[in-house]
Amino acid sequence: MDDSVDVSVVIPVHNCRDYLDRCLTAALVQRVKKELIVVDDGSTDGSADLLDLYAVYHRDVVKVIRIGGSGGAGRPRNVGLQHATGRYVFFCDADDYLGPEALERMVAMADRNDSDIVLGKIVGHGRRAPVSMFQHSADRVDLGDSTVYNSLSCFKLFKKELLDRHRIRFGEGVRIGEDILFTVHAYCHADVISVVADYDCYHLVSRPDGSSIMQQPGSRDPIAWLAMIRAPIRLMTEHVEPGPLRDHLLRRHFRLDAFTQLGAVFLESDDVRRKDIAREVAALCEEWYTPGVHERLNTIDRQRATALDDIERLVRLARIESATVRRRLTGVRWDGDHLVVTGAARLDGITRDDGVALVLRSRHEPAAELVVPADRKGGEFTARIDVAGLDSGIWDLRVAVELEGVVRFGRLGADRDSGVNRPPPRLLGEVVALPYFTRDNGNLSIDVGGHVVAVPGSVRLIRTRWTLGHRLLIDGEIAVVGTTPAATAIRRLVWRERHTGCERPERLVALPGGGFAARLAVGRLTPGTWDAYLELDLGGPPARFRVEADAQTVAAPRRWWAAALLRTVRPYATPGKGRLSTVVRRLTARTILRRIRL
Repeated sequence: MDDSVDVSVVIPVHNCRDYLDRCLTAALVQRVKKELIVVDDGSTDGSADLLDLYAVYHRDVVKVIRIGGSGGAGRPRNVGLQHATGRYVFFCDADDYLGPEALERMVAMADRNDSDIVLGKIVGHGRRAPVSMFQHSADRVDLGDSTVYNSLSCFKLFKKELLDRHRIRFGEGVRIGEDILFTVHAYCHADVISVVADYDCYHLVSRPDGSSIMQQPGSRDPIAWLAMIRAPIRLMTEHVEPGPLRDHLLRRHFRLDAFTQLGAVFLESDDVRRKDIAREVAALCEEWYTPGVHERLNTIDRQRATALDDIERLVRLARIESATVRRRLTGVRWDGDHLVVTGAARLDGITRDDGVALVLRSRHEPAAELVVPADRKGGEFTARIDVAGLDSGIWDLRVAVELEGVVRFGRLGADRDSGVNRPPPRLLGEVVALPYFTRDNGNLSIDVGGHVVAVPGSVRLIRTRWTLGHRLLIDGEIAVVGTTPAATAIRRLVWRERHTGCERPERLVALPGGGFAARLAVGRLTPGTWDAYLELDLGGPPARFRVEADAQTVAAPRRWWAAALLRTVRPYATPGKGRLSTVVRRLTARTILRRIRL
């Protein structure tokens, strides 16, 4: 029997009695071969007694190690790592907890890809959790082509052999940032990095009493943070040569570690403190800021990089960044192929701006973006969107307010005048455009092609009749969003069996004026009940419409013998809504005789 351990779960504990039960129970239910290495870092709140109980009742799984209070999580994690025997190591804080299937899913991902690091989706409860790297699961991600480096916490699955081979350990003697040094070092040596994004693996919990280190006052002191981050940056640059990859990783440090100290915390500081913060950021820039980093930053951080010796300018940039974008939609209507949007937008607390525009961003292709200039008159703006020029997809509207080279964005539509309603769908050539307000927040978006919004339309049967070959001739007409679609948009008629979902396409002929005709080989359908749909190409996924009919337009049933089978085809209009369906049966002579005898 294989007694090897898959995962060593290392849990540092310091006065977490109220959260410890949940953390340990969640780790114990993991369906992998595991060991829990719990390092009691000088707890005085009864955590030690609870750990003794777990060690007794789960002696084969729970190992408790006691050390004197170290003042941080670095030393207890290193001690736990020294005692770990698993193929993988996962670090879990005592006030957080794992999802029931977390380790099972992450180990499966690691074993399948020989992963060195697996990021499992993190969700926050009263705390901010990283998001960008968890958009989709991935067997392998490239460090330079992804956002995984944005997450530098240690709440990940690490291959133990990687950590031992490169002597990757946590910083000790520091209260903050010990895991950043560890994770940066691991990223530098990882050949395969994987992501599990389709399951909530790690639950990050805020303590209501604010007693965790990261919740205590001063835990994110800007000067201390800027001093701490030097070591991880230096470590990374020792392992990564100058070039695009290093610039990509440095971008993360400047954006999330350095320039963020010039935001809200900068505004809250006095003049002397502001000068100290700017001086520390400037020192980082002098050592590691490159043209490649500059190109990768957003507009406000580029502005900051050139204004580190101008405190007043930095203050203005911080105020612009922190100001709420106040916006209101006052009108939206069609004018030909253009959607005219009117509204008001400004930065809260700031009386001026350098311009307003609408920005349309493709929901599923973030790189696809269209900027629409807006005309200003008084406090309102007007923008005309050439919807016919948009590619197929969902386009979300944002209003952009620019000031001093900084652009601030806000979704548009949730706050709107009472008389503003959704404009009707419109057929633009062969493409349908459907403006709509999102269900969750009521913001304005445009569905080009009918991806998420149902396309209004109707397909009406005019007449049916039987012809040679037991084919059903049908004539009908189509209307989409109240108008006639182009003949090239009409694709085919589809029969769908009601119980099995089996489908059979049929050719048809598109006629001028929205008409169509088809010779349907209904006798070839397998036995069952088949519903008729007309399929159109309107610039997105195929749009289907049930074929409407009434009893007067539907041909009578037909029977005939073929290959010793009695075939019965009964077209009919469904009760209520009146839609074309067909019941198909096949009977052998023996079956008919048996029924007669019964």
